Amino acid sequence: MSETKVFLLPDLGEGLTEAELVNWLVAVGDEIRVDQPIAEVETAKSMVEVPSPYAGTVAELHGEPGQTLDVGKPLISVTPAGMPVAPAETRIPLIDSVETEAAETAAETYREEEKAGSGNVLIGYGTPGGAATVRRTRPRRATSQGEPVETKVAEAKLTTSADDLLLLRTRVPGKLGAVISPLVRRMAKEHGVDLGHVQGSGDSGLIMRRDIEAAIKPLSEPDETPQVERVETRDSPSSTDGVIDPRTGLGIASRTPVRGVRKAVATNMTRSRSEIPEATVWVDVDATVLVELRAGLKKADPHTPGLLAFIARFVTAGLKKYPELNTRIVTTEDTAGGEQQEIVAFDGVNLGFAAQTERGLVVPSVRNADKLSARELDAEIRRLTAVARDGKATPAELGSGTFTLNNYGVFGVDGSAAIINYPEVAILGVGRIIDKPWAVNGELAVRKITELTLTFDHRVCDGGTAGGFLRYVADAIESPSSLLADL
Repeated sequence: MSETKVFLLPDLGEGLTEAELVNWLVAVGDEIRVDQPIAEVETAKSMVEVPSPYAGTVAELHGEPGQTLDVGKPLISVTPAGMPVAPAETRIPLIDSVETEAAETAAETYREEEKAGSGNVLIGYGTPGGAATVRRTRPRRATSQGEPVETKVAEAKLTTSADDLLLLRTRVPGKLGAVISPLVRRMAKEHGVDLGHVQGSGDSGLIMRRDIEAAIKPLSEPDETPQVERVETRDSPSSTDGVIDPRTGLGIASRTPVRGVRKAVATNMTRSRSEIPEATVWVDVDATVLVELRAGLKKADPHTPGLLAFIARFVTAGLKKYPELNTRIVTTEDTAGGEQQEIVAFDGVNLGFAAQTERGLVVPSVRNADKLSARELDAEIRRLTAVARDGKATPAELGSGTFTLNNYGVFGVDGSAAIINYPEVAILGVGRIIDKPWAVNGELAVRKITELTLTFDHRVCDGGTAGGFLRYVADAIESPSSLLADL
């Protein structure tokens, strides 16, 4: 019997719990090699090609394009090259009498397979490479029929369905359900939820985030408001011909599932608004000198950095002077077992910037931006914008920011009360630069004016700090030569 290896969808970065299967790059019966890309999946952060840690023949593909798969669920089954592929329906369930032993053996096999992989690391999973030897720590035991237990265990393990193996590997001992996601475990711990009393609503009793949320705040009784008739949803807006919204009496034109980047943005923004006591300050700035300075530099060098790169340089300098805005609030456990909040400051600045893409708004970040010149910032901003729009930005590039700069002026607007990019504590917005009447030395003149808007977490600083930072950046834009000389 061929030893089919089941590759589980790995955590693709920062505790993400699911990914949408976009496209299979292999088919059943194909011969694949170690590290060969087998599927394209879209997470809440980026599009990722998933490589296989195994070589052999594709035995089964666990999912269809467009389907959302949970992290830790089977993605692909692979048999050694040259071995026959058994049809899925011929597999038999796990024998109850050896369930406990099979669980231990399955876990042991899983660790062995991880050690025997390629060494290729995709965010959240990887294998160290090299062959591994498994050492037995228990003597062999025989059944009443004289057949070693290990023989039955091996046969049962090889024929167990992927879901059963997954459940065995992830079941909490003595508990009712299975837990895969570290996010779910962390949420349960933070809110004091006993996983042993939670009935999972996922496949095979898998405990999902919604189960923990329901345990934290029991669902309210359904009201008597008529509900919209349920219709089938697809990846793109679905047809809802003939479906009437009972509240408005209007026909429903379409329904689009909230998923991927849009789902991540919605979750992040909701959490930001619900947890952060934010405040906003703003100021109009005369950017004429900066615009003229850049125009003069561009005549001598066509590759002169863009205005956003100069402003980014001023922002990183301002964050050195006002480091309270380059922090993060975390909840920790004190010595008495209770919770306490801490303000964590960073040695450096990872400057995020908002980029609009076809998949939605994403915020890639320039790592160690405080150590880069305006020219280096410009190159990195352009590179990250390109990979973000191609859907190829890594989770690390999209989730490591400590402060966000948002240039919404490109949309032709002057200002915005921006929402802080949780878990950061501040975001600076830059509006469009337009000609406006402005008083200069007591006389009216037409100047290049922009509006800066700073939204900040009032827990980390007061208005004096926020205003000081905003004024620092504004002064740098109005008098860039003197500041650039000091940087």
